[in-house]
Amino acid sequence: MKRLRALEPLAWVGPAVVLIAVVVIWPVVEMVKSSFLKISRFGVVQGPNGTANYEKLFNEKDFGDIMFLSVIWVVAVVSLTVVISLALAQLFNQRFPGRKVARWALIAPWAASVLMTAIIFKWMLDPEVGVINMIRLKLGLIDAMGGASADQLGDASTAMPWLVFVAVFVSVPFTTYALLAGLATIPADVYEAAKMDGATKLRTYWSITLPLLRPALTVAALINLMNVFNSFPIIWAMTHGQPGYSTATSTIFMYILKGSNIGESAAMSVVNFGMVIVLTAIFLRVSRWNKEVA
Repeated sequence: MKRLRALEPLAWVGPAVVLIAVVVIWPVVEMVKSSFLKISRFGVVQGPNGTANYEKLFNEKDFGDIMFLSVIWVVAVVSLTVVISLALAQLFNQRFPGRKVARWALIAPWAASVLMTAIIFKWMLDPEVGVINMIRLKLGLIDAMGGASADQLGDASTAMPWLVFVAVFVSVPFTTYALLAGLATIPADVYEAAKMDGATKLRTYWSITLPLLRPALTVAALINLMNVFNSFPIIWAMTHGQPGYSTATSTIFMYILKGSNIGESAAMSVVNFGMVIVLTAIFLRVSRWNKEVA
């Protein structure tokens, strides 16, 4: 009887463990195994390939630039998302007419399909009939921005800022709501005490709000970091990583490799997996997530 009681928790934990094993662990194991195999472009395993897939990957002339761009992409999108979301969360935490409607409107970019959003922005940026080009024309900015035929997504110097903008646009709603939830947990009497002590609004925000908001902020930023690093639809729908590989992150490069060398693509997947772990570890170390709030 005691043994049966000791096994009772497995009835609750067991399904979750099985789900994690099937959805997370097994694909990772298969991914690593595939990276050491020689696989035809049709998916036929032709035998072991040692470290040849990794050697070929690391010798790709664009590999270094792609990995560097991937890090810049993650840092830019996550940083801008967090900063904008902090401001919006503070705004929407105040009472003002139409607050409920504004909160509902904020959900729209997050509720919509990311792929659909990316395609819409691609249409808007069309050099001939895009609405953004029409606005540039009305504002007299056509010549300053490359002329009427200038393709904003055809050059890396203009395409990357737009890709970052769209990624931030779809990331801000979730992050803002996560921070709003964090703000709701901060006791009102803490602010009353700070007010009685004569603390300014800026001082109160810096010394009270931000430290108490750190758990919610850490979770939101961490989820964004992993999502953005593995982001595929935005870049693929808007530029396909072109021109060349100038707007391709490691995830896009991995997908492109799949069409010609599945083994090398699997090696790129393993590198991506390692990069996510490294970036996550760095973020957790910098954010000091396990330190008590003073």
